[in-house]
Amino acid sequence: MTSDILVQSLVSGLLLGLIYALVAVGLTIIFGVMDIVNFSHGEFLMFGMYSAFWCFALLHLDPMLSLPLTTVLLFMLGVLVYKIVIRKVINAPILSQIFATFGLMILFRGLAQFFWKPDFRLIEHSSVAGTLNLLGIQFGKPQAIAAVGAIVVTALVYLFLTRTRTGIALEATASDKEAAQLMGIDSEKMFALAWGMGAACAGIAGGLIATFFPIFPEVGANFILIAFVVVNLGGFGSVAGAFWAGIIVGVVEVMGGLLVGPQYKMAIVLALFLAVLMWWPQGLLGKA
Repeated sequence: MTSDILVQSLVSGLLLGLIYALVAVGLTIIFGVMDIVNFSHGEFLMFGMYSAFWCFALLHLDPMLSLPLTTVLLFMLGVLVYKIVIRKVINAPILSQIFATFGLMILFRGLAQFFWKPDFRLIEHSSVAGTLNLLGIQFGKPQAIAAVGAIVVTALVYLFLTRTRTGIALEATASDKEAAQLMGIDSEKMFALAWGMGAACAGIAGGLIATFFPIFPEVGANFILIAFVVVNLGGFGSVAGAFWAGIIVGVVEVMGGLLVGPQYKMAIVLALFLAVLMWWPQGLLGKA
C-alpha cells in the first residue's frame, strides 16, 4: 500500500467526517437544550435533500443558490414540529419522548414515500460537479464544497451560541431551565429556537449532500446512526465536540475500511462507540 493511497484515504475520511459533523451539530443542539433524543433528525436531512432537488428540478435553482431557502424552510419545519408535537411531551417520561420522535420518523418517511415515491433521484450537472486535484490528491468537488460548508455553518453556530445574547440565553436554558426562567428567559422560545436550529443544520447538510448522494425517503437512515455515534463521542450538547468527533468518525470509517476491509468499517465505528460508552461516557468535550 503506497503513501499516496493512505493520504488519499485520509483526505476522503476528513471530508466525510466534516459532513457527519454538520449532521450531528443539529442533533446535539436539540439534546443539549432539551435532553430529548430526536430519532427523526435524519428525516430533516431528507427533507433538506428533497428541497434542493425540487428547487433544481422545478425552479432551475442550483443547490448552492437554493441553500438559504432550504435553511429557512427546515427552520420553520423544526419550530412547527416543536409546537405541535414536542411541546406536549417535553415533561413526559423519556419513553414517551422516544416514541414521539420515533413516530415522527415513521410519519415523515411515509409522507415522503406518498408524495415522492420510493424512487432514487439525483441532482446532475450542478455548479459544484466535477473533481479537484490538489498536490496530486483527487477528490470530488461536491464533497469538498460540502466539507467547507460544514466548517462555516458549525463555526457560525458556535459563534451564535457563545457571542450573542440569544445564543447565551439558549446555553443558559440548556444548563438550568429553572434558573434561566428566573432570570427572565422564555424557555418556550428557546426550545422552539433549538428545534429550528437543529432542523436547519440538518437541512443545510441535506442540501449540501444532495449534490453527490442519491435522494430517497429512507436516506436519513444512512446518517442518523453515525450522527448518534458522533454526538456520543463528542459529548451530548457540545457543538465543538460534535465537530471534532465527526472528523474522527469519518477518518476511522474510511481508514478502517482501507486497512481492515470495507465490510468491517461500520463495525469498527460501532466498536469505537461502545468503547466511549464504557470508558468515557461523557464524550470528548461533554460534561462529566
